[in-house]
Amino acid sequence: MHVSNHVVDSSRYAKCVEVSKRVRWDIDKDVVRGRRFDFGKKFLPDGLSKVKELPFLTAGEQRFFSQIQGRTYANIFGLVERFIGAKILEVSREHWLGDQVALEALVRFTDEELKHQELFRRLEKLAGEGMPAGYQFLPQPNDVAQAVLGASTWAVLGLTLDIELFTQVHYRQSIDPDTDLSDLWKDVFLFHWKEESQHAVMDEMEWLRENGKLTPEQRDAAVDDLIGLVGAVDGILQAQSKADADYFLMTAGRSFTSDEAAAIHATFLRAYRWQYIVSGVQDARFNEVLGSMITPDQGERIAAALKPIFA
Repeated sequence: MHVSNHVVDSSRYAKCVEVSKRVRWDIDKDVVRGRRFDFGKKFLPDGLSKVKELPFLTAGEQRFFSQIQGRTYANIFGLVERFIGAKILEVSREHWLGDQVALEALVRFTDEELKHQELFRRLEKLAGEGMPAGYQFLPQPNDVAQAVLGASTWAVLGLTLDIELFTQVHYRQSIDPDTDLSDLWKDVFLFHWKEESQHAVMDEMEWLRENGKLTPEQRDAAVDDLIGLVGAVDGILQAQSKADADYFLMTAGRSFTSDEAAAIHATFLRAYRWQYIVSGVQDARFNEVLGSMITPDQGERIAAALKPIFA
């Protein structure tokens, strides 16, 4: 067996524990506070929803377009946190009889992911109260988690870091500056961002630690696993974007030309690919960490797999 010589940096885990304690929040007391969604406002900012690419939509239709995407955005996070929590619980095993500070940091990480899943289940219920019937979230969290967790730990941790980093990018660059969003929806992602910030630090440490355990051959296979996971995510996005576009067309209250309907479908998919794949793989920190582990040939394989998604 190839044994890792990657040393655990206890001080970095300790910092994550300190931040976790300082920013910890409660769903009812701190976030929801008895509120409902304001359906007179957007959920997702234009930079994420891409709604401005559809100039034939009225202001009300643009708002509804963003609300559908916001509902799916919360559901997608609930979905990915199912497998993230399970994987972090699994990798924590390697610290059980080792660095107890690292173990506490990862146990807190898992606890926070379980809380986030509950928060997003609550959001789905609140969204359903104010939106027309017919919305469907197609992927099943447990089925997706089973499939993802079948890949190598290296690949799952890579996908996890990508997700945690784009969460922060979305909040800082798009959600926080937008004054036209529903206050409750915006607060959800403020509090989510506060806890995800230290999760990304731990993802990076665990990914590098896992990388140190692999032979070059194992790492090459893990790169293929990561490519496969990104392809699977894109498959989910293709199916959900179609379902959401169909729901929009069914409930918007008027008919659209065939060209307009096609543009609505294309924009949903382009927005989802941007939100859940492109914005993450373009993140400088993600590229820095990934680039430190892979060969130029492996980087080219990843770029070739991403090319159709970027297009």
